[in-house]
Amino acid sequence: MTESIRRSGEYENFENPYQAPSSAPVNPEWPPPPAYQPVQQQPVPQQPAQHHPMQQQPVVEPTHVWQTQAAGSGGHGNGNGNDGGTALLTAVAAEPAPAKKKRARGPLALLAAVAIVAAAIGGGTAYGIQELTGKDEVVSSSTTTSVVPSSKTGDVASIAAAVSPSVVEVSATLSNGTSTGSGVIITTDGEIVTNNHVISGANSIKVTTSDGKSYTAKVVGTDSKKDLALIELENASGLKAATLGNSDGVQVGDTVVAIGSPEGLTGTVTSGIVSALNRDVTVSTDESQGQGQGQQGGGEGNWPFQFGGQEFNGDTGSSTTTYKALQTDASLNPGNSGGALIDASGNIIGINSAMYSAAADSSSSDAGSVGLGFAIPINTVKADLAGLRAGGSDS
Repeated sequence: MTESIRRSGEYENFENPYQAPSSAPVNPEWPPPPAYQPVQQQPVPQQPAQHHPMQQQPVVEPTHVWQTQAAGSGGHGNGNGNDGGTALLTAVAAEPAPAKKKRARGPLALLAAVAIVAAAIGGGTAYGIQELTGKDEVVSSSTTTSVVPSSKTGDVASIAAAVSPSVVEVSATLSNGTSTGSGVIITTDGEIVTNNHVISGANSIKVTTSDGKSYTAKVVGTDSKKDLALIELENASGLKAATLGNSDGVQVGDTVVAIGSPEGLTGTVTSGIVSALNRDVTVSTDESQGQGQGQQGGGEGNWPFQFGGQEFNGDTGSSTTTYKALQTDASLNPGNSGGALIDASGNIIGINSAMYSAAADSSSSDAGSVGLGFAIPINTVKADLAGLRAGGSDS
């Protein structure tokens, strides 16, 4: 009979659900005890219980970060049953991922968008900027505006196609005949700038647009000192307003295009250059000043003016006024008065007002333009618009 040898007190304090105390009977329904008895561990103050090497470890989540912690702080042979210590793996909470920055919304985003828009406008070209001079349909611009594509700058055909719908023929019925001139649409509802001498003394005014439509017009205001007039079409809408440029930026030698209705030939296009700036042109301010311009059935067919101490196209009379004008060699003839002088980008830089023309009774060899024409700078027109809308200085 083999005797089991055990050390004193080795198993008394081991708590095993599968093994009853030595004094208790064995229950046959209990499962058999393990083949070995684990060594009882001495309790260690403030230290987690030590696991047997064969005991099942807790399930570890793959996203956890693990670090080792010594199970005991004693060294070898300290008598506390934890020689060398046991490395215990403890889960360290993963740091939360940094939150994604949200895109700014609300006022900050709006201000940023406005700043970008403002920068885009300030740094490049501005097209269709409207000048608020009583009616916001007036299209005003600086010399950086391009009515025609930049690749077509200076191309006469492109300029004519873009601006011709904004130039009209003006026919004024006078007491002794008719006066034919031109005009420039400045608002979509039919405000038109022309020369005062084109409509002065008129009993009625008819306007024909580039597409052949006819309208009746009324005089809104006149300024004989600047030879300007503002008329308005009746029952008109959806017209193409011209883009008014900046005549202060014009230089001698700049390419220009003139559009008007010389001798009743609506939509005639000519081209040339700016020949000079700030020319003093003297014209008549008499009420009957328009009765010689482009007349049919009387008159010379010319508009009299003075320049450089000489008179052209007849007597200007005793009542005159002088204004600064742009000089051009673009071909102008009777009927061009009130029409558009246009820069290479398609902006209106002047209203054609005076031109030298041979006398009606001259021979055919003297007929036609001699390249001596003048236009009222468009900045003068823009400065006078408010006064013209109020009736003008002649009212």
